[in-house]
Amino acid sequence: MDFAQAFIKIWQTTGLYTMVWQQAVMIAVCCFLLWLGIKKQFEPLLLVPIAFGGILANIPMPPGEMIAEANGFLGIIFNAGINTGLFPLFIFMAVGAMTDFGPLIANPKMALLGGAAQFGIFATLIGAIGLSYVTFGDAHPFAFGLKEAASIGIIGGADGPTSIYLTSRLAPQLLGAIAVAAYSYMALVPIIQPPIMKLLTTEEERKIRMTQLRPVSKREKILFPLVILILCTLLLPSAAPLIGCLTFGNLVKESGVAERLSKTLQNEFCNIVTILLGLSVGSKLQYDHFLTTETLGILALGIIAFSVATASGVLLAKLMNVFSKEKINPLIGSAGVSAVPMAARVSNKVGLEYDKQNYLLMHAMGPNVAGVIGSAVAAGVLLAILGK
Repeated sequence: MDFAQAFIKIWQTTGLYTMVWQQAVMIAVCCFLLWLGIKKQFEPLLLVPIAFGGILANIPMPPGEMIAEANGFLGIIFNAGINTGLFPLFIFMAVGAMTDFGPLIANPKMALLGGAAQFGIFATLIGAIGLSYVTFGDAHPFAFGLKEAASIGIIGGADGPTSIYLTSRLAPQLLGAIAVAAYSYMALVPIIQPPIMKLLTTEEERKIRMTQLRPVSKREKILFPLVILILCTLLLPSAAPLIGCLTFGNLVKESGVAERLSKTLQNEFCNIVTILLGLSVGSKLQYDHFLTTETLGILALGIIAFSVATASGVLLAKLMNVFSKEKINPLIGSAGVSAVPMAARVSNKVGLEYDKQNYLLMHAMGPNVAGVIGSAVAAGVLLAILGK
């Protein structure tokens, strides 16, 4: 074998030889997501593992040896944690342990704002059904039935774990695209929400200062997760796994007698599951799964879902001000989506832009944690109606 033949043989074993342009595009997209996570610090705990998983998924390798395929390590993680629905439940445990329901207990009417944000789910469900009627000649690129539409709609809750849990039971064939859309948009909440919030509010409304929340007793905080769990179990058993994990994590925290468990859920447990979940979600950025008309349709519907959810919360807060003596800053209505605590931080940040002394974070946490419960309940309703 002469030098030229040896060089050709070596060249043919490289990834550059087998790479297709779609892989290059997806690697560039993932690098952009990494830039957003590292440089702009847009939810790096989500974006960094998702983007890196996407790069790994698009590295050119021989057929059957791709890292994201069933026998690759990302494929194994995906099947073990996401296909089974375990990772979403684990994340809900950790979220419960990190969540303070005090602001919602102190001001229960904030639950209305969390409920209003769920309009994004049902508006997108209708949009997905409408999209299924779009045709190009004889082709139907968006073949979404009721179960698929419900799975796409849940993206509007801005709740990645709930989106994965519901989709794994109703439309597992869409799991990759929906997981990517849900988590990508959750990470991009600081970009998506502020323009909508500013469009729907006046400068005077953004400067509204809310009264300080009343203190919440330890007894109230212990009883709250138990009451929520019992109500959901009796009225909506299909939501029990998600609500059960959320309330268990919160009870461990608020009981004050299991500090080691609480710290583990908040730190090591949460971090491990976040890493594995992010990498496995990123594995579905594989070019042949992602660059399809169906996936692009889901991404388009996802941004509509987030926008409708954000707008619904803001508009309901404005409506509540018409009938309420104690005014609500409409900016906190956008926190009704269940992206905890990033949506509340965005409400606080936008408020501070117009009044440096107007801290809305604790007020925004009320609708924010209500949104977590609301999206889980919405998922339970859809499972009860459309599940097996």
